Amino acid sequence: MSGPIEVTAALLKTMPLPVPNTDTDKDGRGRVLVIAGSGEVPGALLLAGEAALRAGAGKLQLAGPESATRGLGLLAPEARVFALAEQDGEIASADDVLPFIAKCDALLLGPGMIDENRARLLARQVLGDVGGPSFVIDAAAMMGLWDDPELVRRHGGCVVLTPHAGEMAKLMGAQKEDVEADPMKAARQAAERLNAVVAVKGKHTFVASPGGGAWVHHSHAVGLATSGSGDVLAGLITGLLARGASAEQAALWGIFLHGQAGVRLSASVGPLGFLARELAGEVPALMAELSV
Repeated sequence: MSGPIEVTAALLKTMPLPVPNTDTDKDGRGRVLVIAGSGEVPGALLLAGEAALRAGAGKLQLAGPESATRGLGLLAPEARVFALAEQDGEIASADDVLPFIAKCDALLLGPGMIDENRARLLARQVLGDVGGPSFVIDAAAMMGLWDDPELVRRHGGCVVLTPHAGEMAKLMGAQKEDVEADPMKAARQAAERLNAVVAVKGKHTFVASPGGGAWVHHSHAVGLATSGSGDVLAGLITGLLARGASAEQAALWGIFLHGQAGVRLSASVGPLGFLARELAGEVPALMAELSV
């Protein structure tokens, strides 16, 4: 089995993103729905949603527990906001947004969710009951998928999972040390089992596709290891999916743009201390430089 290909600007230029025509309206650039957040981590909705728009998506919808969505429409005036029924600060059900899911081009599920049991049930409801969009599954929403792979497989490879090593270990029922020892192996196993693109995040992010593709991205910005950074990455990938990128394209481009945003902020702010909320603002210029 060949080793992973390094994700670089040169590589990405061989797989250009879909670019809208000048007469394309916001519907033509794709509709995103983010189902995320909790009473303890309400900001995940905002971080992920803004990143999706910065990646070029045309429309944004945000759905979270009622307590997490108060005032969100003012903080994100570009978004349509759904306040979902909650229990103990967590989303109790996605019933109120199920009718909107099939109308979306890309859906992000999981950032900011704390309770793994509730997130598992929510993922089952969203992935099992509807079809239509591409999906990004993050954080606690990934737990339980290993034991019920058909929930993901039924979506025909249009799913991206974004675990860090600890989440990857929980997902697979493995030891974190084993995943850290060979993250590429773990990514490949999960990609094959779930028929999804899997990105095991870290200083070196390893990506595998169900078709056997394997890539690695080497981060050069230590400051990316900060609260909310993963929410931004998940949002970027979702926005790229909404524009029409394939799961592989969206994952690789999102990871690269996220990493380069960190490099830029390291230079302008400092290697440590820049905030996750500042990352997405660097992305439009980065895409323009790569002619996308």
